[in-house]
Amino acid sequence: MDPTTLAPAAAAGTETTTFDIEGMTCASCSNFVERALSRTPGVQRAVVNLATEKATVDFLPTQIDRAGLKAAVEEAGYGVAETAATTAAAGQPASPLATDDELADRKAAAYAKLRRRFGVAVALAAVVMLLSMTMLWPDLAARVNMPLLNYLQLFLTLPVVLYCGREFYVSAWNGLTHRTASMDTLIAVGTGAAFTFSLVATLVPGVLTSRGIQPHVYYDTTATIIALILLGKVLEARAKSQTSAAIRALLGLQARTARVVRGTQEVDVPIEQVQLGDVVVVRPGEKVATDGVIQEGHSSLDEAMLTGESLPVEKKAGDAVFGATINKTGSFRFKVTKVGAETMLAQIVKLVSDAQGSRAPIQRLADRVSAVFVPTVIILAIATFVIWFDFAPDATRLPLALTNFVAVLIIACPCALGLATPTAIMVGTGKGAEYGVLIRNAEALEKAYQVDTVLLDKTGTITQGEPAVTDLLPLAGHRAADLLPLLAAVERQSEHPLAAAVVRYAELPAQAGPAPTPLATADFRAIEGQGASATVSGKKVLIGNQRLLREAGVALTPEQEHAAAGLLAQAKTVLYVALDGQPAAVLGVADTLRATSAAAIKQLQAQGLEVVMMTGDNPQTAAAVAAQVGITRYFAEVLPADKAGKVQELQAEGRTVAMVGDGINDAPALARADVGLAMSTGTDVAMEAAPITLMRADLQGVVTAIALSRHTMRTIKQNLFFAFVYNSLGIPIAAGLLYPFTGWTLSPMLAAGAMALSSVSVLTNSLRLRSFSVKK
Repeated sequence: MDPTTLAPAAAAGTETTTFDIEGMTCASCSNFVERALSRTPGVQRAVVNLATEKATVDFLPTQIDRAGLKAAVEEAGYGVAETAATTAAAGQPASPLATDDELADRKAAAYAKLRRRFGVAVALAAVVMLLSMTMLWPDLAARVNMPLLNYLQLFLTLPVVLYCGREFYVSAWNGLTHRTASMDTLIAVGTGAAFTFSLVATLVPGVLTSRGIQPHVYYDTTATIIALILLGKVLEARAKSQTSAAIRALLGLQARTARVVRGTQEVDVPIEQVQLGDVVVVRPGEKVATDGVIQEGHSSLDEAMLTGESLPVEKKAGDAVFGATINKTGSFRFKVTKVGAETMLAQIVKLVSDAQGSRAPIQRLADRVSAVFVPTVIILAIATFVIWFDFAPDATRLPLALTNFVAVLIIACPCALGLATPTAIMVGTGKGAEYGVLIRNAEALEKAYQVDTVLLDKTGTITQGEPAVTDLLPLAGHRAADLLPLLAAVERQSEHPLAAAVVRYAELPAQAGPAPTPLATADFRAIEGQGASATVSGKKVLIGNQRLLREAGVALTPEQEHAAAGLLAQAKTVLYVALDGQPAAVLGVADTLRATSAAAIKQLQAQGLEVVMMTGDNPQTAAAVAAQVGITRYFAEVLPADKAGKVQELQAEGRTVAMVGDGINDAPALARADVGLAMSTGTDVAMEAAPITLMRADLQGVVTAIALSRHTMRTIKQNLFFAFVYNSLGIPIAAGLLYPFTGWTLSPMLAAGAMALSSVSVLTNSLRLRSFSVKK
C-alpha cells in the first residue's frame, strides 16, 4: 500500500491550501471569512472552522495564488498566521510532522497574554465592585463623596476597558468598517453603552439631572462583564487545546533522530537530515525513524499508532516498516523509501487534520442561524431599550432600559452555536485515528450515523483473501510429518497461489518443528489446470486435482474419495496427493476467515444493523461462509462489474448502505455506497474511493467507525440543543420578560457569566468523546 493514497485527491486543476486565521471569535466571524473567500475569483470551495481557527481553500492557481487568498482574508478584517506548515500547499517543502515552533510560540504567547488580561480585569473588577457596594449601606454612602468615588471607579475601570477589553472594541470597529457584526460587536456595544453612560454621569452629571435622570454609574457592570467574558475565553482556549490532543499526540510520535550508516560508521543525525536511500539502524526499544524496507535482521514491531492493534507484528527482510512504530525485540537495518510529508505518519496527520477542519451537513443549520444572529440580536436589544424606556416608571425607566439592553447583547453571544459541531468533529475524528479508523471528512462521519445496512465483500474482508491449507488427511500408511517436506519441495517450484498455500502450511512451526532443510527436487513439471509433479528424495510426487491423478494412471481409493467428499461439502478446494503411483493424502484448501470476523459481525447486528455478504463464489461456498459468521442474507456469483449494482439494489429498498471492501473491483461499489470503508491492506484504488480507511485488516474497525459516528452525532445534537435552548430562553429573560410577573431582571454580569458558561459547557460535552471505547 502506498501511504500517499490516504490523502484524498483534489479536483483536477485545483490546488488546496490551509490558513491559520487570526481574530475569529464566534460563528459569525467564521461565516464572514468563509463568504469573503468563497466570493473571491478563482476559489472553488472554502471551509472555515472556528474550533481549529483554520480555513481550507480549493482554488484555481491560474486565477489566484496564496497571496491573493491571504489578501482576501485581510480585506475582510482578519489576519493570517503564516508558518512553514501552512505554506506547504503553496509549493514550499514542509512536512506536517515538523513541529512549527513559530505557530506554537505564537499561540502560547497569545494564551499568556489572555491570562494576563484576565488577571488584571479580575483584580480591578473586584475593587470596583466593592466600591460600588457603598450604596447598599445608606449610612456609609451619606459620608462618602460620591463624585470622588465615581472618579475613583472610572480610574480603575479605564485599564479594564482600554487594556483588558481592547480587542473587543478593535474587532467591533473593524467589523463596522467591513459592514459585519460578531460576538465582539455585542460585547463592545453592551459594555460600551454602560461605560459611556457612566462616563457622562461622572464628568457632566448635570446633563442627566437636568432631564430628570439620576446619574448612576455602571462601572462595576462594565468591568465585571469584561472579566467574566475573558474568563470564558481562558476556559475555552484550554478546552480547545484538548480537542486537538489527537493531532499533538500524533506529532509527538515521530522520532527526533536516526542512526544512519555513513560509510563504515553509524551516525546519529536529526530526522530532518535523513534522505531517500539511506540505511538506518534500529536497535531494541527504539522508534523507527521513517518509512522503509528491512534489508537485514528481523524483529517484532509495535504498530499500534497505525492500526490500533496492541499485538506486535513480526518483521523480516523485505518487509515494510513505518516511521514512529516501536521496535520491540531484535535489531535490523532498513533502507529509507519515504521521508517528510510522504511518510505514513505524515499522511495520517494530514488526513486527521483535514477531517477536523471539514464541515458536517448538520452544521448548516447553525451556519444559517449565525449568519443573521448578531444583527437580529442588536435589533432586539434596541427594541428592549425603547420599550422599557417608554413604558417603565419614570424613576426606573433608564436603569431598567439600560441594564436589559446590555443583558440582551451579552447573553446572546453565539459562541456556543459556532463551537457545537466542529469541536465534536475534532474529538471524534481524533479518537477514530487512535483506533486505526481514518475518517476523511465530517460528512462521512455524519453519514455513517445514518447507516442501517452493512454490505461486506467476502474475499479479503470477511476472509483473509488468500488460500490456506485447512486440512491434511493422510491415507493409511502415511504420516503428515513425512508428507509435508515432500509436498513443500514440489510446490516451491510452482508460482500457483495454491502451491504457495501448501508451502506456507508446511513451514508452520507446529507442522514440522524447527525449520527443516528443503529437499532437492528433480524432473519438476507444472501441468496447467491440473497441478505439478516432481521427483523428491527418489520418490515420484504428484499433487493436484483429480484429473492429474487420473491421467497419471492413479486410481483413487474409497478412503480418498470419502475424505474428498467431506471437504467438498464444506466448499473447500481439494488437492490429491500420490507417491510413487499410489494415493497418499487429500488436502483441503480454502480462503479462511479472519479471526475476528464472526465477533465483529455479531457486534454490528447487535447495533441494529443488517449485515449482507457479497461474493463471486458459487451459492454453496457463499452459504457455507455466511453460516460460519452468522449472516443470513448474501449475494453469490456476483461479477466485479455488478458489485455497484448490488449496492444500488439495497439503496432502492430504502436502505442507507455502508460498503466494506479491499480490492480494485470493490472501488465502484465503495464509491456508490452511502459510506465506503476500505481496508488499508487492500488496493490504492479502493482506498481512494472510500471516505473511511481502516488501518487494520479487521472488521472491528467497521464496528468502531459506526459506533464512533453515532456517539459523535449524539454529542453534536446535544451541543446544538444546548446552544439553541440557551439563546431561546436567555434572550427573553434578559429582555425583562419575567419582570412584570416576578419583579426579576437578569443582571448583565450574570448574563456574561452565563454566556461564558454556555461555550465551556459545549466544549466540555464534546470532550466527553475522548472516553469513547468499543465494547467487545
